[in-house]
Amino acid sequence: MTAHGWAQIALVLAVILLTAVPLSRYIAAIAAGRVTFLAPLERLFYRAGGIDPGQGQGWRGYTLAMLATNALGFLLLYALLRLQGALPLNPQGLPGLSPWLAFNTAVSFVTNTNWQAYSGEVAMSHLSQMAGLAVQNFLSAATGIALAFAVSRAFAAGNLRALGNFWTDFTRITLYLLLPLSLVLGLAFVALGLPQTLAGGVEATTLEGARQSIALGPVALQVAIKHLGTNGGGFFGVNSAHPLEGPSALVTALQIWAQQVIPFALALAFGRIVGDARQGRALLAVMLLYVLGATAAIYAAEAAGNPLHLAAGLDPALGNMEGKEVRFGLALTALFTATTTGASCGAVNAMLDSFTPLGGMVPMFLIQLGEVLPGGVGSGLYGMLVFAMLSVFVAGLMVGRTPEYLGKKVQAREIKLAMLAVLVLPAAILGFAAVSMVLPAAITSIQDAGPHGLSEMLYAYSSAAGNNGSAFGGLTADTPWLNTTLGLAMLLGRFAYVVPVMALAGAIAAKPRAPEGAGSLPTHGPLFAGLLAGVILILGGLQFLPALALGPLAEHFLLFAGTTF
Repeated sequence: MTAHGWAQIALVLAVILLTAVPLSRYIAAIAAGRVTFLAPLERLFYRAGGIDPGQGQGWRGYTLAMLATNALGFLLLYALLRLQGALPLNPQGLPGLSPWLAFNTAVSFVTNTNWQAYSGEVAMSHLSQMAGLAVQNFLSAATGIALAFAVSRAFAAGNLRALGNFWTDFTRITLYLLLPLSLVLGLAFVALGLPQTLAGGVEATTLEGARQSIALGPVALQVAIKHLGTNGGGFFGVNSAHPLEGPSALVTALQIWAQQVIPFALALAFGRIVGDARQGRALLAVMLLYVLGATAAIYAAEAAGNPLHLAAGLDPALGNMEGKEVRFGLALTALFTATTTGASCGAVNAMLDSFTPLGGMVPMFLIQLGEVLPGGVGSGLYGMLVFAMLSVFVAGLMVGRTPEYLGKKVQAREIKLAMLAVLVLPAAILGFAAVSMVLPAAITSIQDAGPHGLSEMLYAYSSAAGNNGSAFGGLTADTPWLNTTLGLAMLLGRFAYVVPVMALAGAIAAKPRAPEGAGSLPTHGPLFAGLLAGVILILGGLQFLPALALGPLAEHFLLFAGTTF
């Protein structure tokens, strides 16, 4: 690790925080309906859909509207992927996807996961990329932010019967937040060297005199929304490690900014929505603490290098550069890895399969902690609020007092719903991974034997259920078993999680909001932030440490013993 590397990390995080503050004000204004510069277009969409934007919806109505919208998006995307061979804007002449792969991909993009069991430039036509995947990048991100708006409103006032209108929130988030930011960032990417064209590719002559076909396409604008929406699905198979998707350190820094700025801004916007900015700053502090800690852990592990390589005489000053791009270096690679897995993005600028065991364990554990640090756009905020409820419950047990959060009593119903949501991830991750590790049809997909093979499978289901989308890279995922079960894990991680969260929001909204008393636990200071950080870490450790001990931790001790499995 170097001072120059830490300076890069500090500069990128400082820019994120500085821009998140004004963006949080803008997001809070969108949630309150005060942003109207596209009102004529907005009204046109409402008339076309027969929507009354002022009609409030309770938690059931809001949730059903969300589920129906996403179900329709899945069906349309599945049909497009199956039929792409017969549709226009297919200069490569690519066939439609198999039913298994089309199911997995459609679920992946609808759930904001963007897991890719394919390589984009050799599997997806330009039409599928633009009208299918890129559209869902907007819609799945807007869904997450809309749900965060609804949950935030539940804490903002007492005796609420409605949490807003899903279609109104959905439309405003897309029009006023995601589209403008994506357009500006996409044009910046074009200026920095990312292609944006309908051409299928170009032919180049290599130094050896051979001919090579270089794939091109509408890359820049799709890369913009994949990061801003914490989607992560790359136009190219190797994602942001590809020289046409991540050509320079500056582009990588912009991509890190895009992954983090909306989740951080949403935490601050929550404080503005509930009328106490300190609450948002407390949540942001916990998110930032984990991002810094994870970055430091990855940076240290990779800078220390692989002991087997060092024993063979490799220069220790290089660290572990296997699977990494020299144009980014260890510092930006560590920060990118921590932010992309902490933010539920799934984009990668290095191959995680080549990380040291501890360097690869950290991003896996970030996903397993619930994708709340800072989590996906919207999903990170409402996931963090679930942990906040559990934290005040733990504090209440310690002092023998009924817990409350922002003046709302937290009682048995709310804790049961919160635990139901929290248990979705370990059930999906550990359940599917355990079956896959003994099923012959799944074991054949594993590239490496021993603990590393377990890590590959465990990471895949962690990424799917956590709606992250990144992969270790050593797993052959395009099989009927993995396409189906990973797709089911994505569905559970998104919708089986959010339904109890919305039920919890409905229960909280109906409660009166009382002023804090002398016995209330302040939820805006360092004490609560520390408690919240501890609850997140302890829950994750209790659920996943045994599996991690058999995978990356066992591999770590094997390497330092001078051997492999």
